[in-house]
Amino acid sequence: MPDSGREGGAPVLLAVAHGTRSAAGVAAVRALLRRVRALRPWVPVAEAYAEIAEPRLEDALHAVGDRPVVPVPLLLARGYHALIDIPGRVERLRPDALPGRPLGPDGLLADALAARLRATGEPRRGDAVVLAAAGSSDPVGVADVEAAARLLARRLRRPVATGFVAAGGPPLADVVADLRAGGAERVVAASYVLAPGFFHGRMTASGADAVTAPLGAHDAVARLLLRRYDQARLSAGSAVPVL
Repeated sequence: MPDSGREGGAPVLLAVAHGTRSAAGVAAVRALLRRVRALRPWVPVAEAYAEIAEPRLEDALHAVGDRPVVPVPLLLARGYHALIDIPGRVERLRPDALPGRPLGPDGLLADALAARLRATGEPRRGDAVVLAAAGSSDPVGVADVEAAARLLARRLRRPVATGFVAAGGPPLADVVADLRAGGAERVVAASYVLAPGFFHGRMTASGADAVTAPLGAHDAVARLLLRRYDQARLSAGSAVPVL
């Protein structure tokens, strides 16, 4: 049954992605949001971007009007955008908004990563697995990626290293080389990004023998986005449906 908010409708789920110049990256975000709408069609869902792509966060908030809104960062770890940039910009325009947590780390993301690995036929016996992340200059963001690697290791029942293609930790290419030098027959990189674009391109150039597709519109990611929406509403005392 549809839940209720101001003016008799559910609050808007405003999914706030980082932003990309890649048309394929924007398409992946929109495919994810279509999956969310299919799972819960009575919840209005809108997209926004922190930078680069359109609509920008402020424009999306203006389009929402005075309807109740739950902004959820489509980010896989904490860091500047998740902790400072997006919340601050939302607070200036909509201090009554119900802010959601970033997506990761979470066991549902480990499920999606494992599915992406299975889709490539990986990992095989003798392979090493590395969680390939964009990176963060914030130590809490790095800690979140390491936590995600532990969740994936538990899911796969095998060790999972971490490597980064930007700031914050050991470079992915170095981790790949070290794992191969340590005796791995092949090195498989599990891409810890939502969509194609600059960071996934750097992952494919890391020297890994196989690199998974981005998490994209996997069902587990869509369900996690709705979980963050529900958690934000519960924190404000709103009733939410069970998906």
